[in-house]
Amino acid sequence: MRTIRRIAALVGVAATGLAHAQSSVTMYGVIDVGPTFVSNEGGAHNIKMDDSIASGNRWGLKGTEDLGGGLQAIFTLENGFDALNGTFRQGGREFGRQAWVGLQNKYGSITMGRQYDLIYDYTAIYAMSAWASGYATHQGDLDRMGWERLDNVIKLKSADFNGLQAGALYSFGNVPGSLHEDSSWSFGGQYNHGPFSAGVVYLRMNNPNGSNAIDPYASMGVSSFLGQTTATRDPSTGQVTDLFSSTAMQIDSQSVLTVGASYILGKVTYGLAYSDVWFKGFGQTAVLRTYDAGASWQVTPSFNASAGYFYSTLDGHHYNEASLGFDYNFSKRTDVYLQGSYLRASSGVDAVQGYLFTPSTTSTQTSVRIGLRHRF
Repeated sequence: MRTIRRIAALVGVAATGLAHAQSSVTMYGVIDVGPTFVSNEGGAHNIKMDDSIASGNRWGLKGTEDLGGGLQAIFTLENGFDALNGTFRQGGREFGRQAWVGLQNKYGSITMGRQYDLIYDYTAIYAMSAWASGYATHQGDLDRMGWERLDNVIKLKSADFNGLQAGALYSFGNVPGSLHEDSSWSFGGQYNHGPFSAGVVYLRMNNPNGSNAIDPYASMGVSSFLGQTTATRDPSTGQVTDLFSSTAMQIDSQSVLTVGASYILGKVTYGLAYSDVWFKGFGQTAVLRTYDAGASWQVTPSFNASAGYFYSTLDGHHYNEASLGFDYNFSKRTDVYLQGSYLRASSGVDAVQGYLFTPSTTSTQTSVRIGLRHRF
């Protein structure tokens, strides 16, 4: 009942906003559901219903209010939900995808609250593997190219000046006596000129925690990381125990550099992306490096085909993943898609695509998915 009253109050606010000239509130959303085949999850194949793959399920409210002199108040409240059982995603948060308020004018914007980081704003679009398959995000999405968020954020973004945009953010750790602990900061930008686009972002997270914390085995399939044992295997049964499944690994910092570019030639968009992720903890450093390339072909106004490939390295381990996807639009709001991806890791690594499956018991993992998506 409490949630229903909150939603009713928000709808009331929306109605009030719509009554004022030059102000608006919009309700919107996406539902993405369908069956998925996985070749090996924990030792067996799996055919299951899954959701939020090509697009995360959501409903939200966003709005603007004209404050005069070219200044506007802006806000977004966005809920993520599980379409298979109706529960909240993002750890049960009511508005776990986004919850922020800010001001904007012709020069730029300042926003405060739970928001996407600058990688989402400026470089994530160039990771073509994920265009082809929602399961083909880079290992564990630890380079955050699969759209990640931060809490307690104040973000500054410039407007577009002759194709150039730039931004910076700071995420407060909210730890008494320390501005460093649990905090994050980032800066980056993007340039767009005709068919060409490029971007770069650097992000530093101190003591990554909560939804940004690390479970090395679940995200990368490795049994050791930063000199620590992360998973054990029973020699008689083969059963794997993930030592950080319930309590995430506590590391000192995670730094991410992402670079990407795209070029549109006719009906085809070509993309390249590169990322470096530095992990520091327990007196050691590990580097996860990824190269991504692919293309998306708008065959007809209703039909699109995409393909991508990425190669990653980590402490002598290697990951190769190829993905292919097809998308048919029944209308501007409703489409059906078919996606497939294949991951091969080096010996000693249990392959796991993105961060959405239980790791395989071998060095390979394959997924095939059919999804129905509706936007409103």
